Amino acid sequence: MKKTLISILVAFAAVIGYSGTFAGKPFEGVITFKITYPDSKFSESQLAMFPKLMTLSIKGNKSRTDMQMSGVNSVEITDYVNKTKVALINMMGQKYAIKQSTADIEKAMGDNPKPTVELSSETKVVAGYTCKKALVTVNEDGVKSTFEAYYTSELGTKMANFDSPVYKDIDGVLLEFVFSSKGINMKFTATSIEKKNLSAKDFEIPSDYTLTTQEELKSKFGGGGE
Repeated sequence: MKKTLISILVAFAAVIGYSGTFAGKPFEGVITFKITYPDSKFSESQLAMFPKLMTLSIKGNKSRTDMQMSGVNSVEITDYVNKTKVALINMMGQKYAIKQSTADIEKAMGDNPKPTVELSSETKVVAGYTCKKALVTVNEDGVKSTFEAYYTSELGTKMANFDSPVYKDIDGVLLEFVFSSKGINMKFTATSIEKKNLSAKDFEIPSDYTLTTQEELKSKFGGGGE
C-alpha cells in the first residue's frame, strides 16, 4: 500500500500537469482544494493515508501546488514563461527534485491519447465563482473514461491547463476536476480562494533537494509491491 501511495503521488507531481496560472490577471494568492475519492474500493483506514487537501499558490507567471500524505510531501512549481516544471518530493526527510523541460512536457503530452471535450450550458458555483461545466472523454486502449470538470474564465484562460493531458483544451481555470491514477479517482474541489502576498522563494528549488528523474524515483520508492 505504501509503495502504491508513493507511486501515485510521484505520478501526480510529475504528470497531472494542472498547476493553474492566472494568466493575464493580477491575482496573487492561494486556492485550497478538498480531495475526495469517489467510487473508491479502499477501506476507511486505507483512505486515511491518502491526501485530503491540495493548495495552489500563484505569483506572477509561476504557480505552486502542495499536497501531503502519510509522511510524503509533494510540491510542483510551474514557470509559464519558460514552460518548465519541477516536482519536489520530500519522503520522510529524503528530498528529491524532478525537472521537466518544455520538451519533456511536450513528450509526456504526446504520449497520452487526445481527449474530446463536450461543453455544457450547465453552471455551478465553486468557491464563490460561477463555473461552466465540461465533460472530457479519454479513449485509452479502447477503454473510454469521462471526467466532469467545472471551470471559470474569470481567473484565466486555457493557458492554465497547457501541460495537462486531460484538460488542456478547457478554456479557463479548473475549480473542480478529477485526476485518475492507478485505478484511483481523485476529485479536487476548490473550497477557498484567498488573495495574499507570497514570497518569491516559495517558487524556487531549495538547496537541500537532490536532482533526480521520475523513473529513478518511482523505481526506488514506488516500484513493485503494494
